[in-house]
Amino acid sequence: MITVYVPRDAAALSVGADEVASAILAEAVKLKKQVRLIRNGSRGMLYLEPLVEVETPTGRVAYGPVTPGDVADLFKSGFLEGKSHKLGHGLTEDIPYFKKQERLTFARCGITDPLSIEDYIKYDGFKGLKNAIDMKPIDIVTEVTTSGLRGRGGAGFPTGIKWKTVHDLKGDQKYVACNADEGDSGTFADRMLMEGDPYCLIEGMTIAAIAGGATKGYIYIRSEYPHAINVLKEAIEIARKANWLGDNIQGSNYSFDLYVRRGAGAYICGEETSMLESIEGKRGIVRYKPPIPAIEGLFGKPTIINNVMSFAAVPIILDKGGEFYKNYGVGRSRGTLAFQIAGNIKQGGLVEKAFGVTTRELVEDWGGGTATGRPVRAVQVGGPLGAYLPESKFDVPMDYEEFAKVDAMVGHGGLVVFDDTVDMAKMARFAMEFCVLESCGKCTPCRIGSTRGVETIDKIIADDNRAKNMELLADLCVTMADGSLCAMGGLTPFPVMSAVKGFPDDFNKPGKNKFLAEAAE
Repeated sequence: MITVYVPRDAAALSVGADEVASAILAEAVKLKKQVRLIRNGSRGMLYLEPLVEVETPTGRVAYGPVTPGDVADLFKSGFLEGKSHKLGHGLTEDIPYFKKQERLTFARCGITDPLSIEDYIKYDGFKGLKNAIDMKPIDIVTEVTTSGLRGRGGAGFPTGIKWKTVHDLKGDQKYVACNADEGDSGTFADRMLMEGDPYCLIEGMTIAAIAGGATKGYIYIRSEYPHAINVLKEAIEIARKANWLGDNIQGSNYSFDLYVRRGAGAYICGEETSMLESIEGKRGIVRYKPPIPAIEGLFGKPTIINNVMSFAAVPIILDKGGEFYKNYGVGRSRGTLAFQIAGNIKQGGLVEKAFGVTTRELVEDWGGGTATGRPVRAVQVGGPLGAYLPESKFDVPMDYEEFAKVDAMVGHGGLVVFDDTVDMAKMARFAMEFCVLESCGKCTPCRIGSTRGVETIDKIIADDNRAKNMELLADLCVTMADGSLCAMGGLTPFPVMSAVKGFPDDFNKPGKNKFLAEAAE
């Protein structure tokens, strides 16, 4: 029997993967071919979705993007034997977009049946957890610290420090909370992993629980991810039945259970303390710090909080060791990051690479340039609160410290590409307006500052006392950055002022660039 793979990933579903799967089964019946259809996760080459793969003696052969109308011709050309076709790409592993990556976190994604625990174990799943069960909790913390793993949600805070803080505290109850409220524009890595390799997240959180002494965990997922929610809930039930969750995991003295909580669509709940408020059933509003969540987190108890990519990096660290993971990357940015290329891009998708790769390499080598064929003018890196990079900064290596030197941030690794038709004054306005819409309203600089920011940029665009309003905008951004309670208001100035500094002509009429340069300093 021949095995055919059609992704069940939301991105593939959005372009007809279910219809393609049905067409393949129908054509197989019609031609009396024995076909075993597996709904896998996505390989991340979203520009080729739906990507159909066929298992052959030499490996899996890829065809895509496939439509239901292509299926009959694929069968006719002998795609079940891996033969050539106009939609063929040869061996999936040899596709340059895929082959040039360094897949650690996403090693299984697109390869296995996401809900098959047997598949997960076959491809080295739970090796890290098995090792963790046999280790002292503090030794787990040490291994994670050695790896150099930092928070993949944006701030880049060392994961080992968080875990050790919770480990060292006494408490009758401790928690692990996963921030899966992936609200940044151009990001989809969390969703891809939850849908395509859910046991990886479950394993990572369980290891964290053992390290910190927690017995309960929550995965907070945005409501816009129904497929991820359903997959995770089913995976958790399967893991419980197989004793990878629950009491006395695999016969050990460790017990840990997981629960899924659906968010209500608020971007602010991607901020860790707002997320905790929401999990507790309250309105998602930022908490004052201190105390930090590691000390007083969920329900006032010590809590390890990381995002999906952080937890998902942990299994391979405990499997192969902290030194193995540390050997990838540059400077203080160790390991790999799942970069997500979106926007006006020819070949959108996910690229897992070690830190040190550049924006230019990601956009040109993997992305293939813009979808319109026009020159790339700007790339926003790090979500809606990230800076807009001009072409002059495309060669800055993806490194937390190097990006900070140019007033930018790597963030969650999302890249949104714009061609030379973009109006950067309007993009700066969008950044301020986004803050208006998504602010929790608790602090004045964010709540009022963003509203005044939109009004001020509108006046600049309308050439209403432009010089004075440019000065006012610069002062307003300083106030928001220095005075906001959390990153929502504190980072909104990043995209705004990066647009002003990098693209001054968009804010000014000819002959007034001198003032803009001074105001941006």
